[in-house]
Amino acid sequence: MTLNIKNLIIPFAFLFTMQLSYAQLGFSHEVGVVAGPLAYQSDFGERYDFETNSGNIGFGIGLVYYMNFDYRSNYSYRSRDNYFRDHFKVRAELSWNKTTLNHYGTWVDREGSSADKLKAHSGEAQNWNLGAQLEFFPLSIRDYSYGETSFAPYISLGAQYVSYAPSVSTTYGDQNIDNANNFYPSWEPGSVSDISGSTWSIVSSIGTRYNLTRMSDLVVDLKFQSFFNDKSDGLDHQLDSNKTNDWLVWLNFGYIHYLD
Repeated sequence: MTLNIKNLIIPFAFLFTMQLSYAQLGFSHEVGVVAGPLAYQSDFGERYDFETNSGNIGFGIGLVYYMNFDYRSNYSYRSRDNYFRDHFKVRAELSWNKTTLNHYGTWVDREGSSADKLKAHSGEAQNWNLGAQLEFFPLSIRDYSYGETSFAPYISLGAQYVSYAPSVSTTYGDQNIDNANNFYPSWEPGSVSDISGSTWSIVSSIGTRYNLTRMSDLVVDLKFQSFFNDKSDGLDHQLDSNKTNDWLVWLNFGYIHYLD
């Protein structure tokens, strides 16, 4: 896992340095931290089951950087790109999240060895994410920056590279995760794996900023992240119910500080 973390931190530091180099062009820079609970939607538990959605809850934290075009020294309302400057920001993010996963639902509540194997099986999803999003503010960023409004709602869309390192455990039988007899019998061999890997994901958010001081904001952000594979949770059972790749919903609360 150490090597994967380095592979994320190094490009993030490079990206941050490159963005700061634009300061001479008059861009404004913002940095912050976000954190909050997330609901992991994976092959653990039964789809659409309330216990699954409420039980497989994790936590995440992230460092964020924003490029704000509104403060360019050559800002002009007559400029052709005025609308973009007044309604968009670019957000770069390095984040980490971790979720303990268990099985819930009808198949677990039954009697028999199959249900016992599901009850005994647990896992952990741990991800490092690096990427960027384009945030759209329907209201004027410039009006918000001058204190004419207290809130600045937004939506965003982007992509993130994900380095995942799942863990798997079972208390059934000899407790060996390489022994298929310790897991649900309908799963194909190789469905359970604690092998680390990487993939891409699509991220989208809806949120709002609140003006705390002239140089700082509070932010509330609800983010949806959909992975390009189904292995981040350590389980890819390939049953008919396995219709989508892993995804999560993350509620973030954060603090943003303006550098200039």
